[in-house]
Formats: sequence, C-alpha cells, structure tokens
Amino acid sequence: MSDLYYLDRAAGVKKKEPIYGRFFIQVLYGNPALFSLFSWVIFPFVSHISLLSRFYGYLQKRGKSRKKIVPFIKIFKIDEREFVQSPRDFGSFNDFFTRHLKRSCRPLAKGEDVAILPADGRHLVYPSFDQTKNFFVKGKKFDLEKLLQDDVLFKRYKSCSLVISRLCPVDCHRFHFPFPCVPGRPRLINGPLYSVNPIALKRKIMILGENKRVLTELETERFGTVLYIEVGATFVGSVKQTYVPGTAYKKGDEKGFFEFGGSCILMLFPEKSIVFDQDLVEASKAFLEVKGNMGESLGVAVK
Repeated sequence: MSDLYYLDRAAGVKKKEPIYGRFFIQVLYGNPALFSLFSWVIFPFVSHISLLSRFYGYLQKRGKSRKKIVPFIKIFKIDEREFVQSPRDFGSFNDFFTRHLKRSCRPLAKGEDVAILPADGRHLVYPSFDQTKNFFVKGKKFDLEKLLQDDVLFKRYKSCSLVISRLCPVDCHRFHFPFPCVPGRPRLINGPLYSVNPIALKRKIMILGENKRVLTELETERFGTVLYIEVGATFVGSVKQTYVPGTAYKKGDEKGFFEFGGSCILMLFPEKSIVFDQDLVEASKAFLEVKGNMGESLGVAVK
C-alpha cells in the first residue's frame, strides 16, 4: 500500500499520515488482486453484519480498554493538553475516543458569513458536484442519487457544492454546526460499514453512498438549506446526535459524535451559496486532503 499524504493547513506543508490499523487496511485494500477477492468474500461479511461492529464497540467501552489510551496518545503524538480531562481519567478507550476538547483550543473563525469546518479531520471541497470527477474509478462515479435516496433532494442538490470531512481514529470524534442554523430531524439510511480510508475510497467511491448514514437538513439564513450527512464506517457502531431538532444553534455548537472507528461527514450546500477557501479548493483538485480543525474557516456565503 502506498503512503497517504495530507496538507497540514497550519504548517502549510505536506505530511505523511500515520494510519491506525495500517496492516488491516493494507491487506484488504492495498492489493488489487486481494481487493477483488475480498470484495466477493470478506467485505460483505464484515461490513454487512452490524453485530461485529457493535461487539467491537462493546470491547472499546470496557474498563480493560483503558490500557490502550496512553500508548495510543504517544504513538500518534496527540496533544493531551487540549483535553478537558486527563487521559488517566477516561473510563474506557471509547471515552477517550469521544473526548471533549477545551473550547479555547478550537477558536471559531469570525464573521457572520463565514462557515467553519465541522470537525477535526482531513477535508476535501468541491465548488460544484461535477468536479468530483477526481473520484471516478474505472468508470464508477460518486452517485448522488444513491447517496440521498430521495428524488426531491436529488433534484435540489444535483448541482450542489460538496464538503467531505474524514475523521481518523486519532481525531476527536465530536462534530459541530458550521454556521447558525435550525436543524431538522435526523433521517437514518441503513447500510453496510465499509472503511472510509482514502485507499478504500479510491477502490470503491460509492462506499460513501452505501454505508450507514444519517441525514439532517439545516435551515440557515445565509446558506439556504444545507444537508449534513454523517457516514458510519467499519467498527463505528453508533452515530450519536446530541442536538434537539427545531432548536436554533450557534456556529460551533455540538451536533453529535461518532463512537469508536474512523468516520466521515458530508455537507451539501445549495448551488452557488458558498465560496470555499482557496487553499481547500486547490488541494482538493489534486485529491490532497487538508488537515484542519473544527472552527477553522471553510468558506463564505455568496451575497
């Protein structure tokens, strides 16, 4: 498996990504021949049987899993000074995974017209959905209609602007509202739990349109109605919503969190409603994810 690289937004340099579960990803997705074999045998078993993910999630909630926290922090060089509580105070590895961060460590980009990144992670942006041609693999493309499973929404967003935010296991897995809004009720679309690692997406982009996902419509004053979609992944047993539908929220307020595993957030903006920051656009053209934190600028509303 080739190495993965991202653009560190703060440093302005390209860096190699440390991969949690690298051996597993390499075996399943790194070799084309093995990928073809596993696509018929292993993937359907692992990804379609949610019991496996639930069981693995259960193991991460047990007290014994605490012993993995400190070594994990050291291996992946996570800054524990950002944590609200000490690593030794977490009751389980899942508690660490869904940790709260100090608000002062995630300042919000200012401006009423400025949308922010919804979570810590690696981000791609496409001003027009047509520009997702970078995702085409052997004639297969990102099928928006299959993703939404709603004819009305498909017609409304077929020319949308798209944000893909990938959360790695090393990231804080709480996600937030990127602008002031009134969120509707979440709608669950059941599906399998494939990996959302870039290697996996390169092999099969429609993982994003097949995996278990939760869709929420966000009513905003400056961006129109934005679709916010949480996508589950291998060993992500739950997507937890902590917001109250119909309640007005401010930019940066928490929407929910993922339990253990890598995961992904998609945001669909109405056509010509947002201008993404140029550094995000340029990196995305080369399919180079940008590592950025919740609260950093995503783009500005079109006036």
